[in-house]
Amino acid sequence: MAISSLTSGLAGLQAYQQGLAVEGHNTANLATQDFVPQSASFNEARPAGTGVTLSTAARELAAAQDAGAAPSGTDPATSITNSLVYKLGFSLSAKVIQAADERLGTLIDIKA
Repeated sequence: MAISSLTSGLAGLQAYQQGLAVEGHNTANLATQDFVPQSASFNEARPAGTGVTLSTAARELAAAQDAGAAPSGTDPATSITNSLVYKLGFSLSAKVIQAADERLGTLIDIKA
């Protein structure tokens, strides 16, 4: 149980880290003319955990919707909101790992 929680927590950390990297990239190119923003798409991976993929179709759709929002097509409000959500998800995943580590430590102490 504790091992699978560690794996899920690690997968969450990696996924949210990639999401934060995408939003950082979009924010860094906010003033870049004709920049097409990236979009993080969270998908369930097998056997467990989450993954992030960058969707080309989502980038094109975002560019069409945000045309005129900024020279790059990046919406700063959406980027900031996504960053906050990813930050909280990262923090939650870290707490899952911390709880799993505590449970695993307790199990090891009981066996010893």
